[in-house]
Amino acid sequence: MEQKYILENCKSFEPEHIFECGQCFRWNRENDGSYTGVFSQNVINVKKEDSKIIFTGVCNGDIEQECIKYFDLNTDYEDIKTKLSSIDNYLQTSIKYGEGIRILNQDLWETLISFIISANNNIPRIKGIIERLSKNYGNKIIWKHKEYYTFPTHKQLSKASVLDLRNLGLGFRDVRVYETTKIVNENKNKLEELQNEKDIDKLREELLKFPGVGPKVADCIMLFSVLKKLEVFPIDVWVRRVINELYIKKEDETKVNKKEIEKLAKEKYGNLAGIAQQYLFYWRRGA
Repeated sequence: MEQKYILENCKSFEPEHIFECGQCFRWNRENDGSYTGVFSQNVINVKKEDSKIIFTGVCNGDIEQECIKYFDLNTDYEDIKTKLSSIDNYLQTSIKYGEGIRILNQDLWETLISFIISANNNIPRIKGIIERLSKNYGNKIIWKHKEYYTFPTHKQLSKASVLDLRNLGLGFRDVRVYETTKIVNENKNKLEELQNEKDIDKLREELLKFPGVGPKVADCIMLFSVLKKLEVFPIDVWVRRVINELYIKKEDETKVNKKEIEKLAKEKYGNLAGIAQQYLFYWRRGA
């Protein structure tokens, strides 16, 4: 049954900023500018009208509670933006550009597999692969005469062989996804253990044990999932470029090493480094 939830006077919520900043892959823009996506067992359309955010869809639970949790609506982004804006003018400018960004609380398993797929890949292709995985191994949900598919659980995905995954277009990532699925299926408490791990270095160490999880992917999983480690600072080409241009200023940006950037991010942004990274990334890539 369709449900609706209306969020009034929310200053820090811009669907385009949230869904186009590289943190998620299951949301698609509609002709009216709204976005429809699948998370958990839910299909939701998100539309902004003036200062209202309208969530409509079918949910396995109460739509308000599902949206509060997923969109992290209990976190005060106005306060975060005030703190980060006071650091320097660059951050102030990037926040103005992407002021509606919120970091989503995405399912850990889905985020793990999605970011393994994201390695050396582009967003349209990542989205296509995840859609095919979901269609072949997830559950079907019909809403407004259209078919949607949930992201497959590790049990559901364990039905896929390496060849099956290759046929869905995963390329060299097929073995990595297969092996990671196997590890999680063989250790039933693995995901729960990761969620309960408070020490960020130990958590990173555990994530790096999964095939296909390197340092950047591990940081993305920690930042964009329910692990919600806001102090991590994922570094890709765009982030290296913007940090070098603004602060380090080396002639050859490829000579800027990860440790240098991480040290700078920690000193400047502290435990909000991950959110600062999103503003800077979205601004540098789009402005």
